[in-house]
Order: sequence, then structure tokens, then C-alpha cells
Amino acid sequence: MAKSEKEKAYGNTLNLPKTDFPMRGNLAKKEPETLKFWEDIDINRLVNEKNAGHETFILHDGPPYANGHLHLGHTMNKVLKDMINKSKSLQGYLTPYVPGWDTHGLPIELKAIENVGLDAKNSDPVAFRDACRDYALKFVDIQRDEFKRLGVRADWDNPYVTLDPAFEAEEIGVFGKMAEKGYIYKGSKPVHWCPHDHTALAEAEIEYKEQTSPSIYVAFKVTDAKGLFDSTDAYILIWTTTPWTLPANRAVSVHPELDYQLIQIDDRQYLVGKDLLDSVVAAIGLETKPEVLATFKGTDCEYIKYQTPYGGDEGIVTLGTHVTTDAGTGCVHTAPGHGMEDFGIGQEYGLKILSPVDDEGHMTAEAGPFEGMDLKTANGAILKDLKDRGILLHQGTINHQYPVCWRCKTPTFFRTTPQWFASIDGFREEALQAIENDIKFTPAWGKERIYNMIRDRGDWCISRQRIWGVPIPAFYCDDCGEIIINEETIRHLQDLFRDHGANVWFEREAKDLLPAGYQCPACQSQQFSKETDIMDVWFDSGSTHQGVLRGRPDLSWPADMYLEGSDQHRGWFNSSLCTSVAVNGKAPYRQLLTHGFLVDEQGRKMSKSLGNGVDPLEVINKQGADILRLWVASADYRGDVSVSQGILQQISEAYRKIRNTFRFILGSLSDFDPAKDRVAPDALTDLDKWTLLRLKEIADNAKEAYNNYEFHQVYRSVHNFCTVDLSAFYLNIIKDRLYANETAGQDRRAAQTVLYDTALALDVILSPILAFTSEEVFRYLDIPNKPQSVQLMDWPEVEVPQVSDSFLKRWDRLIDFRNEVTKALEEARQAKVIGNSLDAKVSLALAGEAASYQEDIAALGDDLADFLIVSQVEEGAESVADAWTSDVLEGLSVLVQPAEGEKCPRCWKYSTSVGHNHEDLCDRCAEVLK
Repeated sequence: MAKSEKEKAYGNTLNLPKTDFPMRGNLAKKEPETLKFWEDIDINRLVNEKNAGHETFILHDGPPYANGHLHLGHTMNKVLKDMINKSKSLQGYLTPYVPGWDTHGLPIELKAIENVGLDAKNSDPVAFRDACRDYALKFVDIQRDEFKRLGVRADWDNPYVTLDPAFEAEEIGVFGKMAEKGYIYKGSKPVHWCPHDHTALAEAEIEYKEQTSPSIYVAFKVTDAKGLFDSTDAYILIWTTTPWTLPANRAVSVHPELDYQLIQIDDRQYLVGKDLLDSVVAAIGLETKPEVLATFKGTDCEYIKYQTPYGGDEGIVTLGTHVTTDAGTGCVHTAPGHGMEDFGIGQEYGLKILSPVDDEGHMTAEAGPFEGMDLKTANGAILKDLKDRGILLHQGTINHQYPVCWRCKTPTFFRTTPQWFASIDGFREEALQAIENDIKFTPAWGKERIYNMIRDRGDWCISRQRIWGVPIPAFYCDDCGEIIINEETIRHLQDLFRDHGANVWFEREAKDLLPAGYQCPACQSQQFSKETDIMDVWFDSGSTHQGVLRGRPDLSWPADMYLEGSDQHRGWFNSSLCTSVAVNGKAPYRQLLTHGFLVDEQGRKMSKSLGNGVDPLEVINKQGADILRLWVASADYRGDVSVSQGILQQISEAYRKIRNTFRFILGSLSDFDPAKDRVAPDALTDLDKWTLLRLKEIADNAKEAYNNYEFHQVYRSVHNFCTVDLSAFYLNIIKDRLYANETAGQDRRAAQTVLYDTALALDVILSPILAFTSEEVFRYLDIPNKPQSVQLMDWPEVEVPQVSDSFLKRWDRLIDFRNEVTKALEEARQAKVIGNSLDAKVSLALAGEAASYQEDIAALGDDLADFLIVSQVEEGAESVADAWTSDVLEGLSVLVQPAEGEKCPRCWKYSTSVGHNHEDLCDRCAEVLK
């Protein structure tokens, strides 16, 4: 609607005031300017100097891989860490934060191969490692800039990287101490093997995916039944889903306590588990149940001999408590070279360990006619051979969870090869006690998860058959085979690594890596070879407590917190705990905080194939990093976190409401000098007092929520305060005071006092979340002894008035009453009785329950109309004809009518005094203009 000439003449003062703080955030353009400002003043140094000497809070950064651009998981993780550090520093803690990067390992090696075009097998190891290093450092720089763009405060100029020579020296020191305590050994055991990456894997590097495998029942011919039965036509019936392992068969395991039966099918007898007989009959398609010839205990069957399916050898029946009746026949095909339980049986019975598969997953000459075949091809050939020989009783398929490499997603297999291991049994109980007694978990379920993983974890395979990593610092005596790892050799290597980096291991011969004149402690030989394997990258990152927390003078050990995704219970949390307990006897962290994974609005995991991913860099460039930061704060990170363009749009709308609240307040403070215009808390109006009390409640609750790491509670309470308590209530009511009262009048200054305290407190409270916006707001606040940045402020202490115990209860009742009157005004607006609420005169009837509100309402006096944002109020009548009636507050009736008199073009209120003392204005405005 067009403004009248009179409204134009008198400034239409109810419009929002002009301010340099704009309506539109334009964050994508403004935020880089703020980054430059932080860099110019060295904000990280200033914050640490401010809190120097105070109690520290050390959040140790889990190193991301330096092999790609920032993704949304990085965003959530780094923003969570930043919110914690900033909220702690506002409370006076010294929070030095050293970011880190994982720069070794297969992900970087494969990227270097892909991008540089090197051939790992045929390249000079040092040149290959240099190419990997250059690739990793390139992405350290890229990710550093991207993390900075998120507004994360850190010691970006001095991060830790695991390829740093000093760190590599510390890492082999951890290895050496564990070896000295007897926790490190080399042995041949089955390990997960990735045929694509040609390396052993630890349990933490295994994922499980649905896979279809063969399901076959195979008959092994009995050669010696120990006199239990006639072996002429007798067979042991086994079930397996891995036909390719049959060339490595050396035994059949049965449970010692189970019953086994010899059954007759056609002209053969088969030994099967009694409890599985029905399922076997169903699987092989028999129409009638076979005749049972005899029943034996598993212990009776021990050492029965049979013909192995391949190789021409005899196998034996062994006893194993791992045998179950969940599936199969109760007779378990045992290949000690291809399974942990099988390996244990092989050790117990002294069986030959055969593993006829090479690094690339192809059958070797030991597999006979299947040599050269990959596992899938070998499966098919073996099935055909078994069928042709008449010992394949049934062939089907089964869908089950199968292990795959977490990097390349290739199915893995168990393969027995010589590897280096850390013996978890050596320190398992200490680690479990640390979990039980010394560590706080957020969320609480993390405790049980990592406890169970440590309790059930087998020995940790720490060797990898690759090039890019920290070498395992072991030597071999060429004359006697002695493995050499001791304090002297480790200390000497540490000095070499510090001076030259781990490349020195690949540049020099073994004799040049050992102390001068070194002799084998077993045979005094001076002829040595060096280990060719490198260490598991989890050993790299798992050693950062030693190489970073203990190695940096500004940090301390143990850390107050490790914070990563929930998958790190089996990853970094786990490896860090193991190495720290092994070396120091204590956990490297006091608290573990974990966040969930990212899903879309339908709860689906983010994936390229679904096209439901969100690129954080794209969001930053279009909407600004503060939108992402607000999204992180809004989510309950303890479970899976939803994100989509639609969700980010909702966050943008919430951000706009918060920003507009600041915009209104800052505009209203343009002439307010807190040094001389403040009104004492006890001299404020009751409405102002109520708002300050609510502000203190918000500040106290936000502090508690930050300390409990419940950032979504900070977001919700502040957002609700801005939209409901301020915008829809307090700010709406005080507009008249701000824009129509005398400029320096006490009531106006009282409102400005509250607005000033509110803006300053909310700005500090939100600064860990809205890093850029809070800095922008801070520039417009007139603060005595103002520091350079909002990050240099202390947590707000809101000064509140002294009120009676009944004060807040009375205001809760008044707000309930106002909400009901607002409903009546809205109904009248819909019926076009009024336009703006200031067009209204309301008549109130208070009876029944509503009559109890009379005293509270009367206490507002002349402020009642302003409280309801109407021009006039009549109250106290017994009834109001044709009135709106509340269905919430019994006895309240409200009649809404057009206000009496004329509209004052300055304050927009209707008044019968317009024109009395001024030709255009009401008496109040005329008096103010004098």
C-alpha cells in the first residue's frame, strides 16, 4: 500500500531503521574478507595468548587422508571440533589445536599411480616414494585452504603430517618399545588379503557386503575308519561356500560333544551331524529320510582318515569347538592356510599349512590343474571336476555377508603368509580397564562398542606389502636368520630418520642403516638384510599420541578428547588405544566423542550412483560456510545426520531469521552509547526485565549445552529465542518506544540497554557456530575496551535485575493472555475488520478462570495497549457482545473493533488527540517533537 504524504513527511518511523548491517548476508562474498582479517591479525595466536596460563583443553585432531578434496563428512567433523574449541576458549580454556594429515598408505599410493602414471613394481622405490610424497603434500595444501574456508581456527602454519621425518622417527620408536616388551612378532598366520592391492589387511580395513557364493556338499572318501565302521563305501560329507580352498584341505573338523550318524544313501554311507541330518536331506533332495546305520560322538571320530580331494594325501578328522549346527553338515572342511580357526586346528594337530594362492589372487602350482586361475574361475573348474568325479552331492548358491577391502571393495580372502603382528593379548586387559575406568564416552554406547572390539580382537597384522609408508625397522642376519630389533638399532634409525626421513631406509643398504661395526647378537655376523614391508597406516595414525601430543610443547598427553566418526571405534580410536596402552600403560585420551554418518532425507547413505550427495565447496561458493556450520550445529550428530539441498534451504531460512534479528537490533542501537546511555537493571520496565532474565537463561543453557557437546540444543534455544521471544514478542512491542518516544528518554534507553546486552550475548554465544556472521556483527557493537575479534571475548555474564519469585510466573501468565488476544486480532484481520493490529481497539471481558488474570493485566497500566500492540484497550466489563471467546483461557472474551480517532502518521497509532496540539500528530508525538 502506498504511503500517505503525512507518513512520508514524518519519516514512517515504524519501518526498520537504516543500518550498514545489510538484510542479505551475501556470505559467499563476505566470508573471504573475514578470513583475510583473521589471517592478518593471526587470530589463533591472539586467542592462545589471551588464555595463556589457563587450564588447557586439548582436542587431538584425527588425521584425514591427504588424497582428495574436502567432502561433507570432513565438514561435519572439522566444524564439530571447531565449535568445541571455540566454546572452550570463550570460557577461558587454553585450546591449542594442531590439525593433522595422514600422508602414507595405499589410498595415496594408488592416487599417485593413477595421477603420475608410475608403475610401483618397476619404479625406483625412492622416486616412487617422492612422487607419493609430492601428491600427499599437494592435497595437504588443498585441504588446508578448504578447512580454513570453513572458518576453522587452528595452527594452520604448523600442522602435523605423518610423512614428517620427526614423526616417522617417533613412530618407529613406538614400534621399538612394543617390540622390546615382547608385543611385536613375525609369524605365518592367515590374514585378510586384497588381491587388487596385493597386500595384507587388518580387521579395521575390512568391510562386509552381500555376496552370492556357491553352496556345495562334497563327499570325502574314508580310508581308515579306526574300526568304527566299514570304510569300503564310506564318505565324510562336508559343506563349503569356497570351493577354491579345497586344494588346501588338510582336515575335517567335528565338534567333540555333538552326535554324528552314519547314514545309507544308495550304495554309499555318509558321516553327518545328527542335528543337521534333516537339513542335509532337504538340501540334496532326498524324498525319504535315509537309514541310520550307526551313531557316534564327535570324540569317537577323531583321527579317522580320508582321501583329500586334491593332492593325493590323506587328511584326518580333528576336533574343534568352533563347529556349529547353524548350517552345513557338522563336518567342517578345514584348510589351515585359509582361515583363522582352520589355522588353529592345523597348529594343534601339526598339519601342513598349504596356501596355493599368490599375491594377485591366482592359484599357484600347488593347486595342480587349477594353476593360474583366479578364484572365481577356479571355483567353476573345481565344481566341474567334483561333479565329474561323482563326489559333488549338491550344488546351489547362498547369499551372505562377505569381507571386502574397504578401499577398493574387492572381495578379500584369508591367506597364510609371513607377516608382522602386534600381540593384543599382551596388553588387552590393560586396554579394557582403561575403557572401563578412564574414558568418558559421548554418546554412551561408544563404550560398549570399543570394549567389545578390543575384547574380541585378534592379533593386529601391522605389515603391508607396499612401498609408500614407514618401513618396519627390522633386520635379518644373513648367516643365522636372527631377527634384529633392539633399543640400539631403533635409536640409531631414529636419528637417521630425523635427519633424512624414512626414504633413507630405501636409499641405503642394511649395513649402512645399522650402527658402525654392528654384529649379530646371536652369531656375531656382520651380514644383514632389511625388512621390505612397511607399517600399516593405522600404526602411523595410531602413534600420533606419541609423535604429536608428546612431541609438541604446546600440547599435552593424554588428550582431553578424540573426536571422529563412529567407524573409528575399530580404526583410529582402536589403534591409538592399543599403541598407547602398550607403550605407556594408559589410554591416550580422556574422552571419545563420535558422530554418525551422513544420509539423505530418506535415510539413504550418500553415494554417487544415487546422486544424493552434497558438495560442501559448492554450498560454500553459493550460500556461504556459515550455512554449513549452522547445519552441523542443528543436527544431533550422535546418530546418522540427514542432509540435502532441501534441508540446507531450511537452514538458510533459519539463518535469515537469526541474521534479521541482529539487523533489527543493530539498527536500533545506532545512537546508543553503552558508556553513558545504559539504564540500570532495576530501573528497567518489567518487560525489559523479563527479556533480560530470558537472555540469561539462554546464555546459561547454551553454556551447559556446549559443555555437554549438545550443539543442536544451542541452535534450537537461540533460534527459538530470536524468532519467538524477540521478533514475535519483545521487539514487536518495543518498536513504539524505540521510534516514537523521546530519543534520550529513559524508556527508550531501557529498551536499547536490553537490545545491546542481547546483541552482545547472542553474538558471543553464536560465535562458535556462526563464525563469520558473529565477526560481522561484532564490528558494529560499541564495546568498552573492545578486542579485535569476537573470538577474544569471554563467555557473556548477563547482568539481571532483582525480581520476586512470582515475577516470571506472572509474565508467563501475561504471555499466555497476550497469545489469546492475538488470536482474536488475527480472526478480525481475516474478517477485514482491521488491517494492522494498531488499527484496533479491543474490549476485554475477564470472567471465570480469566478473572484471575485481572491483577496481572492491571499492573501493566498504560502499557497494556503497547503490550497487545493495539491503539486502545477497554477492560473490566462483565461481558462483551459479539466477542471472540477463548477456548484455552476460560472466561476470556475479546471484541475487536476499529480504533477510535485518527491515525497519527508518526507513531501509526489511532488517537482522539490527533490535531489537538499539532495539526497532524497525536499529543504524545507532538510533545516528543518539541
